[in-house]
Amino acid sequence: MLVAFSVSPTGVGDDGSVGDAVAAAVRVVRESGLPNETNAMFTNIEGEWDEVMDVVKRAVDAVAAVSPRVSLVLKADIRPGHTGQLTAKVRRVEEALGG
Repeated sequence: MLVAFSVSPTGVGDDGSVGDAVAAAVRVVRESGLPNETNAMFTNIEGEWDEVMDVVKRAVDAVAAVSPRVSLVLKADIRPGHTGQLTAKVRRVEEALGG
C-alpha cells in the first residue's frame, strides 16, 4: 500500500512552529523504517495497512502535541501483493517518457 499524506497544524502562530510541527511528523515517518519520501506537498510512505496507518497516526499525534487543531489530507493506493511501488511507479512513467 502506498499512502500520500500531508499533516499540518492549524491555529498556531507565524513563529516557525508550523515548520517545526511538520518536521516532527516527518521525523516520525523517517524513524519508522518504512520506505518513504517527502516532497513540497506530501510525505509518501509504503507498507502494509496497519503499519502505515500506525505511522500516520503517530505523525498526527506529533503535530497535535503542539497544536490545538490538526489538518490531515490522505490518499491511498491499496494494491495487495505489490511492494517497491514507491519508486517503481515513477520509474515506469520515466521509461514512458524515454528517460
